[in-house]
Amino acid sequence: MTRTEPEPAVAESAPAAALHAGTSDPRTLIMRNLRQSGIYIAFVAIVALFTVLTNGVLLSPGNITNIVLQYSYILVLAIGMVILIIAGHIDLSVGSIVALTGAVSAVLVIQNDQPWAVGALAAVAVGIAVGAWHGFWVAYVGMPAFIVTLAGMLLFRGLTLQVLDNVSLSPFPPEYQKVAGGFLNGLLGGQGYDAFTLLIAGIAVAGYTVSVFRTRLARIRYEQPVESFPLFVARVLLVAAVVMYFAWQLAHARGLPIVLIVLAVLVLAYGLMTKSSVFGRQVYAIGGNLSAAMLSGVKVRKVNFWIFVNMGFLAGVAGVIYSSRSNGAQPAAGNMFELDAIAAAFIGGAAVAGGVGTVVGAVVGGLIMAVMSNGMQLMGVEQSTQSIVKGLVLLLAVAFDIYNKRRAGTTR
Repeated sequence: MTRTEPEPAVAESAPAAALHAGTSDPRTLIMRNLRQSGIYIAFVAIVALFTVLTNGVLLSPGNITNIVLQYSYILVLAIGMVILIIAGHIDLSVGSIVALTGAVSAVLVIQNDQPWAVGALAAVAVGIAVGAWHGFWVAYVGMPAFIVTLAGMLLFRGLTLQVLDNVSLSPFPPEYQKVAGGFLNGLLGGQGYDAFTLLIAGIAVAGYTVSVFRTRLARIRYEQPVESFPLFVARVLLVAAVVMYFAWQLAHARGLPIVLIVLAVLVLAYGLMTKSSVFGRQVYAIGGNLSAAMLSGVKVRKVNFWIFVNMGFLAGVAGVIYSSRSNGAQPAAGNMFELDAIAAAFIGGAAVAGGVGTVVGAVVGGLIMAVMSNGMQLMGVEQSTQSIVKGLVLLLAVAFDIYNKRRAGTTR
């Protein structure tokens, strides 16, 4: 008998591998990615539910625009909050910082007749200073973030009352109001719709598709498990359909909100930072295993300091957006905002113990809260019932995180 030599294996190109790659254990892969993929399914399901319950009013062009305008500052806060939670910290003072930064801006612009940009920049600068204050106590003194920011919640609420002298200030000039209430429309025309809004949405979908495909290729290159290609395509098409429908509704209302552009830039920048930068990987390392991060040479104090500075910066941005939206500054502004931001992060997939979470997930979690609040308001549900529902959703999200951890522990 003659021996037949085996034919040499032909290496498959990366794009071809991306088409055919899967996992030998689909159940394991599904369970591993359920927390990240499930949030998008849950979002679509909640939108569909409230669309039916409100007879389609939820997805009307005008209402979608209102959702963007009314909850944009919560989404900005959620971006900073999820980064803190990934690192194993939390910030209970962001609502008070929003109030303080808005008050500083109002005093400069309304009382002292300064240009609107001066007020906005001063608000952001105050937010950064507050973040540095918190970062110092947490990173260099070693106090728990819970205690530091709880004290900050009281401290900066009191400073807000002093800055405003216990009275509300309004109105802001029209230029300042456009930060949260302005629109870009008519730049490319369109018959009954704004073509510019659709163009921007199309570019965003194309960028998202390229990004997730490159991520898939990278995971395959490092022999990490990925979902099957049909499931991957279905996920991309679902995201594209949701984004384009959302844009189509905006295009038939007042066009592209300026605040949505601000939010998109922040999501893109922080998404890249957390996924592709050394600093982002260090944040995950600190939250995942502090001792290992220190042994690996991560400068834990420095990273902790800057993530609180970043939270202050985003709280300042949110303060400008909120004061622009409300067209004034009030002593009680920002009340309970910290709880909304924390809920958005946890519902979006952040883990209680740290080390897990994404910026996009936190934004989707914030959108889920926004859709639920808006939908219940359209249905005429009482405020007390709305609080009960949101509290239960947060509780279930955290319970799901704990269940996943216990399940993972038993399967190792």
